This record gives sequence, C-alpha cells and structure tokens, in this order.
Amino acid sequence: MTPTFADLAKAQYILLTTFTKDGREKPTPIWAAVDGDRLLVITQEKSWKVKRIRNTPRVTLATCTMRGQATSEAVEGVAEVLDKSETAAVYDAIGKRYGLLGKVFNLFSKLRGGMDNNVGLALRVAPS
Repeated sequence: MTPTFADLAKAQYILLTTFTKDGREKPTPIWAAVDGDRLLVITQEKSWKVKRIRNTPRVTLATCTMRGQATSEAVEGVAEVLDKSETAAVYDAIGKRYGLLGKVFNLFSKLRGGMDNNVGLALRVAPS
C-alpha cells in the first residue's frame, strides 16, 4: 500500500529516508506532527540527516514500526531544514501530537540544550 499524506499524518512512526551524495539510502524512524500540508520533525542540527537534506532535499516517507521496519510502501517527498526561529513551534507540535510522552521527550531534549542544538524539519509529499 502506498501511503497518502493522511496515512503518514496519523502514523505513530514515519520512516524518513534521506540520500547520500552517491545515492545510498539512509532510513531513520522518526516522530512527526502535522502542520497544514507538511509534517514537522525535530532533530539535532549537526545530524547526518540534516547534512544530507541540505545536500539534496529529496526524501522518501513510509509508515513504520518503532524500530524502523516499514509497514507501507515509500512515497517520494521533499524535506526542508527550518529556520531556528521555528524550533519552539516544532517542539510544541510534537508535544501536542504525542501527548505526555511527547512532553517528556521535549523536556529532556530541552534540558540537554535542545533549543540551541536542534532544528526543525518540514517534510512534504512530492506532487505526483
């Protein structure tokens, strides 16, 4: 089954696959919260996925388990690294989407310097 945006939006975990310069796939299970026609993700600003997205915004998205086992086919997408001014809004969206667990995640992330060390990503399904 190829997921729609609605399928991805309601999934507990999403398999975000970024691509290296030579085209190798690098899948990562993530949490994401809906914001209009995009999914918001929080991640470390110096992570390899951010570096790969800055190199090429092409990604694929699929529903998955907590361990990253895909439960749907992948759909093409586009990723954008958000400005640091949007980090707090991404934290808020994740906290609302994942309830108590999201709020606990946000608290510990912020205690470890998350507002300074993390950045938001916006994921969109590519037009077909």
